[in-house]
Parts: sequence; structure tokens; C-alpha cells
Amino acid sequence: MSTRYPFTAVVGMDDLRLALLLNAVSPAVGGVLVRGEKGTAKSTAVRALAELLPAVPVVAGCRFSCDPASPDLGCPDGPHSTEPGVQRPARMVELPVGASEDRLVGSLDIEKALSEGVKAFEPGLLAAAHRGILYVDEVNLLSDHLIDHLLDAAAMGSSYVEREGVSVRHAARFLLVGTMNPEEGELRPQLLDRFGLTVEVAASRDPQQRVEVVRRRLAFEDDPAAFADRWAADEAALRERIVTARALLPQVTLGDAVLLQIAATCAAFEVDGMRADIVMARTATALAAWAGRTEVTSDDVRQAALLALPHRRRRSPFDAPGLDEDKLDETLEEFKGQDQEPDEDPEPDGPGDGGPGDGGPGGGVPPQSDGPAAEHSPAPEEASPPAPSSPSPSPSPEPAPQGAGSGERAAVAAAEPFRTKVLSVPGLGEGAAGRRSRARTEHGRTTGSVRPRGSLTKLHLAATVQAAAPYQKARGRTGPGLVVRRDDLRQATREGREGNLVLFAVDASGSMAARQRMSAVKGAVLSLLLDAYQRRDKVGLITFRGRAAEVALPPTSSVDAAAARLEKLPTGGRTPLSAGLLKAHDVLRVERLRDPSRRPLLVVVTDGRATGGGADPVALAARAARLHAADGTASVVVDCESGPVRLGLARELARELGGTAVTLDELRADSIAGLVRDVQGNRKTTARRAA
Repeated sequence: MSTRYPFTAVVGMDDLRLALLLNAVSPAVGGVLVRGEKGTAKSTAVRALAELLPAVPVVAGCRFSCDPASPDLGCPDGPHSTEPGVQRPARMVELPVGASEDRLVGSLDIEKALSEGVKAFEPGLLAAAHRGILYVDEVNLLSDHLIDHLLDAAAMGSSYVEREGVSVRHAARFLLVGTMNPEEGELRPQLLDRFGLTVEVAASRDPQQRVEVVRRRLAFEDDPAAFADRWAADEAALRERIVTARALLPQVTLGDAVLLQIAATCAAFEVDGMRADIVMARTATALAAWAGRTEVTSDDVRQAALLALPHRRRRSPFDAPGLDEDKLDETLEEFKGQDQEPDEDPEPDGPGDGGPGDGGPGGGVPPQSDGPAAEHSPAPEEASPPAPSSPSPSPSPEPAPQGAGSGERAAVAAAEPFRTKVLSVPGLGEGAAGRRSRARTEHGRTTGSVRPRGSLTKLHLAATVQAAAPYQKARGRTGPGLVVRRDDLRQATREGREGNLVLFAVDASGSMAARQRMSAVKGAVLSLLLDAYQRRDKVGLITFRGRAAEVALPPTSSVDAAAARLEKLPTGGRTPLSAGLLKAHDVLRVERLRDPSRRPLLVVVTDGRATGGGADPVALAARAARLHAADGTASVVVDCESGPVRLGLARELARELGGTAVTLDELRADSIAGLVRDVQGNRKTTARRAA
């Protein structure tokens, strides 16, 4: 068995360690979402937590980890005897991003269920994580259907497996811990709210602390066992403190004045629903127990708010999570002490006082100076820097003076985003699950059946019975049961929706540079980005102006990164339309090699003018457009031309692309009906021209 890096040897990251320890004290807090840049030891800290959790009593031989004191009456391995259970270490189960549904929830042997009426159930990861930790690295990249199962299990404390009328239920209560890099995309709001706490982590900028991180990591890699032995005493002390805090937790009281502060804070920050209030109450209680106190203080409430509210403040995928600490302090002060004595001492007085873990609000976390490497370890900061709050919109900067359309204008702010028309790729794809275009998926409406390749996951019952029926006499059937063989089984084929690669090619030339016009264009692109976020698409951004085109953002799942690049986009110069289309062609060619199943949708935002890129820029642009048409790339041209006299150049470009053109007004979902259409718009026209 490999040796894990000790939890107490982790340098810095006070908020992360505190959040994990609070969940170890009170699993009812609801788990932790760890957001941060790559290479910040997020996974190391989470994996180290499992070694600190107390052992779990389980029923001997039960695959579902039932508690012998109160076994699950509906356990598939039940009923259980009243004999004493056995102790086993707490588990940390990792859910891979590419896991199948059967691997997560478990699988049923459909052949036995049909022919013998036996529920032969193989438990999945949810069963293994019961009464332990379920860890999802890169949780923001998890497939939608797996996220749905996680939501159901986290909300109900149990998992259901349904296969054509055969169902199995088992308990699934676990501590959900997820890590993610925001650059790779955000989480669905439903799953985001399921995490009790969230923390932001970043690599330290203190050279001494970075030196200590490297020193400890190298020492661990040279001799993991010896390194773990050096920290064994600190690990044992921290484990004992967790046990003590768990025992104290039922005795902690939550006064009415503190409850009023919690409710007032959640109301002041306009969080949705009541889950934030409940999580804050549980977190504040755990903080008091961790500090060795039996009464919750205002400091506990403040620390609980900093951990439980930032991710619940997001109103759109373009908002940065964060909390205004000045507003938090004002709210707590306004509702402070209505039922408390003015001279009440909020300082901890218990087993946490002076022991490992003191050093922050509510008891804090184990100080890094306690341990064998204390002489090399820098003192931790007293408080982690607050997460940045969502910036308020600032006035649009004035455009810089320029001459005759050749200079560069400063970036302007985007107009208010709106709900857009549904744009989809024609045909039937087989890409990653999403919400944009039609595709063959594991979930959706049943459209037919095929012989299964590998294990059977979705049984087509009627087709299976039809395949087995002609052979019943030859197989010697005598009773009412159907004699089913492996060759009779049929897999259901289903049709649902897929996510696509939406590649934006945005004209940033001087002809687009009028303030009001570019603001409207950015608002339209921002609206399409929001639509891509909701439909689980990957996005990319190409801009062209002056003499060339550039990839402002390579294809990514991070829609908010695209929005940030769009916000800073300057304008000015000529219109190298052909360069923009050729750059888009190169990007799509590479992406087809990387992910052949994800179909692209090219969105060209331009007025159609071509004034740069060669001796005959219009002919070059038409030739580049025909390259996309030859590849069968679905495309939309957002016509940005305005004014009483319009040349219709964008619509001509759309015809060359084999796509369709829409104006900025037509792009709105609340405009004239009839434009809710697939991108195949002008496919018939293209086919007639080819004929």
C-alpha cells in the first residue's frame, strides 16, 4: 500500500485545511469544493484527509458498509444479524471523470433478472463511498448524467438503480469533495449549491514558503515512509482532536442571536433558497466544537460565511465568486449581541486552546510550525486573502483618437446580454452529452435497438423478448419463465442532445469600431457564450483586424475565459476576413483530430466587408469560406451591418459558407417567430448550386 503525504505536512492553504477538517468533525456540513490553479496540491490535501478520519464500524460481510448499531433495513445484503460489527478504516473513493454510469451507481445482471428473477447487483462507487469520502478530481469536467446521479444521492442519502422495472436501493451518505481548475469551465449551479463549503487556493508568492514546499516534497519522494514517520505524532494529535470535536459537537448550542445573524447575512447577500442558512449554521457549530467551545460566537458566523457563501453569490457564469467582507462585517455588527452580554468573551476555552490547529477564527487549522520541519517552515499568514468579489460594471472607456480607420480603438463594454435563438448543427451526432444538437446518446428517447457491444447498459425489453421468442420450444421451455440467452439481449439506442464546439470568429476591424455598434456586437457574442455555457459546449475565440487574425482563446470549456478575452478586445484597422476564416479552418482541423466526435459550429460575427489580406480580398474571403463548406462545417454569420443603406455582404458570405445569416435583432429569442431553426438554413441552396 502506498504511503500518502501527511495532512499536517501541507504548507499554507489555511482555508482549505480548515474546510476539510470541519467536514471531518461534522459531515453534515456538506462537503468542500476546492477551486484553484493547477499545481497547488489540491488533490494531495484531500487524499491526506482520509488518513485522519476515525475508523468506521460496519456489519461484517456487508458490501454497503451498514452501521451495526442501525443497519439499513432495505440493504440489498440484508437483513443483517445483531452480532457486533467490525472496524475498518474510513474510505476515500475517487470518481474518475470518464467513469461510466454503471461504475458509479452499480450494475444489474439483466440476463439473470429476466430468466431467473434474481436481482444480481454489483455495487458501484456510491456504495463504496457510503460513510466515507467521495472525491471527484476535475469535477467541472464530469458528464451531465453522472452529475445528476451525484445530485440525487447527495440530496436523498441513497442511490437507486433502475433497469427495465428491476430496481435496487441502497444507502449512500458520503462527504463530497471536488477539486477544479476554473480555467477549464464552471460547474452547473445545481451541483455548485450541493457543496457545503468552497475555498480558493493559489500558490504562495512568498519565496520562503515556496522553498519549504519543495523541500518537503523532495523529502517525501526520497523516502515516503520515513517522511510519514516524522509527522506521525502531529497526525495522531490532529486525529485525536477530530475525535474530541466530534464528541463535543452535540453539546454545542446555537443561540437565537447567532441564528439571526446567520439569517440576516444570507438575506443581505441575496443567496437563493435556504441551504446556505443551514450550511452556515452547521459550519458555525463545527467551528465552535473544533475550538473546544459549547457556544457559537459571531466570529464563528463570520468564518462560516466566508466558507459557505462565495460560490452561492454567482448570478451568471461570468460572475467571479467572492464576498464583500465590509458588507459582511456591517451586517454582523447590525444584528450582533441582541441576546448576548456585551462583555461576552468569544475566545476559545477547551481542548482546542493552544493545541494543534489554533491560529484562525473558530480555532483555525494546525499551524505549519508544529512538526519536525519547524525550523524551516515559515509562519502561516493569519488570514487568507479574501476571494475577489464580482466587479461592478465600469463606464466604457473613451475610444482613443485614430486616423482614417487605420488606428486602434480602446475596448468598449458589452451591451446587456439577452436570450438567443437556438442554433444547432444539422444531422445526428455522437459527441459528448450536452443540450445543443441531436445525437445518439446513453440517455434520451428510445429510437431502436442493436446487439450490445460489451456489457449491456440499456435493455430494449421488447426487442429482447422478440429475439428470444422463436427459440423457446427448442430450448425446452416448460414453465412460465422466458428462456433467455446472451445472444437474445438487445441494447436500446437512444437519441438525446450533444454539446458542440462553438468557434467564434469576430471582426474587430475599423468598420466595426463605432462605439454603439461594437458594444452591441459584444453583447450579442456574450449572449451566445451564455447560451453555450447552458448547453455544455466548448468554445473558442478568433479575432481578425489590421493585417492578420489571431486565436484569442483556443477551444476550451471555460466560457467565462472567453468572455474575459472578449471584454478586452480592441478594434481598428482593415478587415482581413480571409485571414479570420483561414485561421478558423486551421483551428477546426486540429480539433477534429483531437476530438473527432465533437461537431463544430462556426459563428462569424462581421458586417461582411473584406478590405485586407491581398490584392483581391473579397475573392480570397469567398475562397476561404468555401473551404469550410467543403468540410461540411455548420456555420452562422451574424450580420452586424447597420444603417439605412446595407450592402448584404454578410449574407453573401453565409451563402459561400453553406450556412445561414442572421441580424443582431433576429438573433434574439423574443424576435419574430420563425427563426428558431437549425444551421442548415441554406443547405438546400448550396445543394442546388452544386447540382
